[in-house]
Amino acid sequence: MKIIDLKDINFPTKKDEDFRKINLSPILEKEFEYSKNYKLDLELEESHSILCRTNELVKINERLNTKNYELNIKEDSQEPIIIIHKLENENSINTNSLRITVSKDVKASVVEVFINKKNNNFYSVNREFNLLENSSLEYLKIEDLEENNSLLINYVNNLADNSKLNHTNFELGKGFALSIYNTSLEKENATLTINGFVNLKQSANSSSIFNTVHENKNNRSQIRYKHILNDSSKAVFEAMSKVNEKAFYSKVYQSTDTILLSDDATIFAKPHLEINIDELEASHGATTGSLNEEQLLYLQSRGIDKQKAKEILLKAIENEILDTILDSKIKDFVIDYKRSSYV
Repeated sequence: MKIIDLKDINFPTKKDEDFRKINLSPILEKEFEYSKNYKLDLELEESHSILCRTNELVKINERLNTKNYELNIKEDSQEPIIIIHKLENENSINTNSLRITVSKDVKASVVEVFINKKNNNFYSVNREFNLLENSSLEYLKIEDLEENNSLLINYVNNLADNSKLNHTNFELGKGFALSIYNTSLEKENATLTINGFVNLKQSANSSSIFNTVHENKNNRSQIRYKHILNDSSKAVFEAMSKVNEKAFYSKVYQSTDTILLSDDATIFAKPHLEINIDELEASHGATTGSLNEEQLLYLQSRGIDKQKAKEILLKAIENEILDTILDSKIKDFVIDYKRSSYV
């Protein structure tokens, strides 16, 4: 079976603005043996309501009869909820849809790890985060895919008054990943923070699309990504933050910085703001380059060999994103993470 053959889905093409630099054909036209709706090893409620359809790719799970589940977090998290996605089969489409709701005044922490043990697999994952009044969610996603494995993940974020979502991504490995983030800040005093560290090797391909709309006053959004691209890897960063007429005193920030470690590595970065008011704080920017030669020479002058000096500078870039994690237990999870522990 091929994903492209699913009915009633208008799959995006390079004619669509967000997908001009993203080639979905190798995934959509790949022949898989079967599809599987997998359930997480958690106490979940089955939901009879459909997750928000923010783009056509969300429909993949619907067409494959994926069940929608709900995780309702009603108490503060003493330990992070850890979800490990590890595929045991080969040549398959694997779907999962989950709505996570954090109750009023609750502080929650969730970790998801996407990894593969077998080859030629495709994840199609939908996530909807509902943060009720004065709640907070610390969320970490680690994706560590081998070559010939793919992940498509759609996020829909709904933030109530005074709620906070701190979302951190660590994207590693050699596979293909497309992450789409849709957020409408319709309430007041909400904070959306998305930070990412992308470290790709060989012919890995990672694309991130962010669509954020400020609808009401005193909301804050910040998107910050760091890329390290090796070999012939490729990354895409597409961010659109729109501030509407009633979103007074918004704070809107976008930034992406990329280190290219190979002449064959490629980054396409497009941070973009659409602002319809004057009363706000906003900034956006993108940088691309190589490691700082002066810093390398300085470390070498201190007796550190060139390879070790490179590793130190690259680790410092990773630590900039690591330090944005507020939950110390989640930060420790990242520090201790080893792929070999799960495969």
